[in-house]
Amino acid sequence: MRPPRLLLLLALMIAAPVASASAPAVATEQVAPVSAADRSIGRADAPVTVIEYGSFACHACADWHQFVYPGFKARFIDTGQVRFVFRNLPTPPEEMSLPAHALARCAVPGKFFDVAASLMHGQAAVLRGGALDAWYAPAIAVSGRTRAQIDACAATPATRAAIERDIASAHAADVHNTPSFFVNGRRVTDRSLGGLEVAIRAAAAR
Repeated sequence: MRPPRLLLLLALMIAAPVASASAPAVATEQVAPVSAADRSIGRADAPVTVIEYGSFACHACADWHQFVYPGFKARFIDTGQVRFVFRNLPTPPEEMSLPAHALARCAVPGKFFDVAASLMHGQAAVLRGGALDAWYAPAIAVSGRTRAQIDACAATPATRAAIERDIASAHAADVHNTPSFFVNGRRVTDRSLGGLEVAIRAAAAR
């Protein structure tokens, strides 16, 4: 059985490795402004922007997306109060995180968060030894692209550059752990729904 195409692409990425999450910060904490290159959900003109630096290989990220994000989305995103931005910060094991980040990046932009949800929900099975290809399949199914389109996109310099841009942004903001959250540019250490609500209310009042 031939290895999954995304694993072959991973080998190419490792041959010219991206920066790791443990690399030193290159500047004092400063969150890059949201741009058209970011993957976001919610009103573009929402009064509060919440940025997450996360990894599809991070179990704490998976927990947040499964148990906190649904309530967060209903309370803040769906009501127009928050624009939520997800930035990729690949973490070990990179044979999981790098192809998953490429897959999500290559989805139809409007399907990014559907892919993210699939990857976060299926993550535990991979960490227990499940097959990577079985993890990718349902994510590709909701991506709005075919497997061939995802493979072709993942191999492009633009996809690699997008992942590197997110990593550079994380380092500039002194982010080395996932998930990390910023509310209107200010770091929030309490990632519970209540903790984020306090930060969002304070940001909206400023």
